[in-house]
Amino acid sequence: MDGHTRNMRKVRLPARLREVFWDCDARSISWETDREFIMSRVLAAGDWESVRWLRAQVGDEALAAWLHGHRGRGLSSERLRYWEITLGLPHRTVTGWLRHPSRAVWDGRARR
Repeated sequence: MDGHTRNMRKVRLPARLREVFWDCDARSISWETDREFIMSRVLAAGDWESVRWLRAQVGDEALAAWLHGHRGRGLSSERLRYWEITLGLPHRTVTGWLRHPSRAVWDGRARR
């Protein structure tokens, strides 16, 4: 089953993902309508089980495409380097994302 086919079926978020969505009503979040938000949160703040669930839903190719499309925004440098290794993202590409001036605000807040 390819990533596109997996995305077309009805998917219910597991209860264990609720802690990743601590600031909103996780029961109102739908994979069909909030896919981008879910991917962003799980990639940025999900625990190992949440990440495994996400990878099973979309596959590594879709995760790599999401990271490329968003240039790693919202993810810590540690998380980006993890995904670089795990998904085989080009080192130069990830380094470019991390060096981009737009990250200065994020990285400054994350290091305090």
